[in-house]
Amino acid sequence: MALTLSTRCSAFADGRSVAQGVLADVLPVLAAWPADQAAPLLFDDASGEQLDVDPRQPPPADLPPSRGRGRPKLGVTAREVTLLPRQWDWLARQRGGASAALRRLVDEARRQDAGRAARRAAQERCYRFLTAVAGDLPGYEEVIRALFAGDTATMAARLAGWPADVADHALALATPDPD
Repeated sequence: MALTLSTRCSAFADGRSVAQGVLADVLPVLAAWPADQAAPLLFDDASGEQLDVDPRQPPPADLPPSRGRGRPKLGVTAREVTLLPRQWDWLARQRGGASAALRRLVDEARRQDAGRAARRAAQERCYRFLTAVAGDLPGYEEVIRALFAGDTATMAARLAGWPADVADHALALATPDPD
């Protein structure tokens, strides 16, 4: 996902949260940060990735959505799909045609997923954040093990001695987004 002014992010310095919100609101805080202090680390809240943004540079502008193919009023986006001829033949024989069949297949796969993909994404974004801000804190390895085991209670117990802002943000990132 492209970095824009509306990207939700969080900035941390010395184990405490110094700014959270959309990038447009966080950049002024970073720009005003005292030069004699270590610069805060900035993270994308959706991915947990550390962002390398110079607050003194003009921020990336949010581009208006382009009007592409599809039925935008219905939320339909046209994209290219590459299949083998036998797969196209099978799709063409399905009730409602290829698009309807693909939508049904995707919906069924999402139902069978039962949130596993969302849990994995939450674990990975939390891991990225913790690796950057907490890799040297006591019990880091135990926290990571509990994170990937899906043991939130143990993870929360291991985070108890850490800076509160880091612990709270890690638990929030480890919570899967609703699908």
